[in-house]
Amino acid sequence: MNLIDPIKLGDLSLSQTHQLLGVTFSSVHNYYYLFLALTLLVILISIRLENSRIGRAWVAVREDEVAAQAMGINTRNIKLLAFAMGASFGGISGGLFAGFQGFVSPESFNLMESIMILCMVVLGGMGHIPGVILGAVLLSVLPEALRYIGPLEQALFGRVIIDPSDLRLLLFGLAMVLIMLLRPAGLWPSPVRRREFEA
Repeated sequence: MNLIDPIKLGDLSLSQTHQLLGVTFSSVHNYYYLFLALTLLVILISIRLENSRIGRAWVAVREDEVAAQAMGINTRNIKLLAFAMGASFGGISGGLFAGFQGFVSPESFNLMESIMILCMVVLGGMGHIPGVILGAVLLSVLPEALRYIGPLEQALFGRVIIDPSDLRLLLFGLAMVLIMLLRPAGLWPSPVRRREFEA
């Protein structure tokens, strides 16, 4: 799908350059601040949900669905609500992505993107929002640091021995294995998960 209209907030089109108090905001900056604001909103909603009755019901269903049902939790509705919340966040994200790029293509979402998201969640700590943010930051910075490995190998050995893209996959695999062996709850697990793994 192409020729998707850019995002507009009223008469304000984010694809145009705007000035505010003498500061010029280009299209990329406009989208960046919108995405940042919505990301913070999603984090706030997730934290509020985590500490609510619904969040505790989700945890109960995750741990033992039969016991949760015996305690009076409507597990069918709770699971449907979890799917609906995930689909809502995904739909909003997809709409923003389409408006930013102007087109949507299957090539935008390859297997490596899914692996990266899984690694972020597992590395940071499943079920803990700050841990997932830590995992996302680490796995976003690591590929940027690996860009300098190729020129470093060229300077040291006179040729590139291991391609940086292959090295990235090897390091991700090694990191996942080490996390599963040494810290199965992640680098920054939730206090509840940490107690479960210590017991």
